[in-house]
Amino acid sequence: MRALLLSSSILLISACSTLPDPDPNQAWVDLTPNDDTSLHALQVDERDWADSRYFEVQPGGHELTVRYQFPVAPSNIGPVEAPLWRDCQVKLSFKDFNAGQRYQLQAGSIGFRPWVKLYDQQQKLLGQGAPAGCQRT
Repeated sequence: MRALLLSSSILLISACSTLPDPDPNQAWVDLTPNDDTSLHALQVDERDWADSRYFEVQPGGHELTVRYQFPVAPSNIGPVEAPLWRDCQVKLSFKDFNAGQRYQLQAGSIGFRPWVKLYDQQQKLLGQGAPAGCQRT
C-alpha cells in the first residue's frame, strides 16, 4: 500500500512539474535566471499570471512583470561574510510579440540592481526591463 501511495505521489508531482504544450496562436516566453537565483512570472499587463514558470501571451504588445530573487555578494556590501538576498520586481514592455514564436527572458544583477533582457529564438536582444521595487529578504 505504501509503495502504491509513494508511486502515485511521484507521478502527481512529476505531472505538475511539466510545462504545457505551447499554443501556436500565442507567443511563449521562457524564464532563465542566472545561477543561485530565482525568477518567477508574476503579471501580464498588470493582471496576475497563474503559472510562475513561463508566460504565454497574445500577439502584440504586453508588459511582463517578474519576481527576481538574487544574492548581493559581500564584496558589494561591506565588511560582512554572508551575501544579502534581494527580492525584486522587474517590468519589461515589448510591443511586438508574434504568434508561434518562443522568446527567452534572462535575468541577472549588477550589485544591488536587477536586470532582465528579452531575446528572440535567434538570441537577438529585443528589449530590457526596469526595476519596479526591491526589498531585502
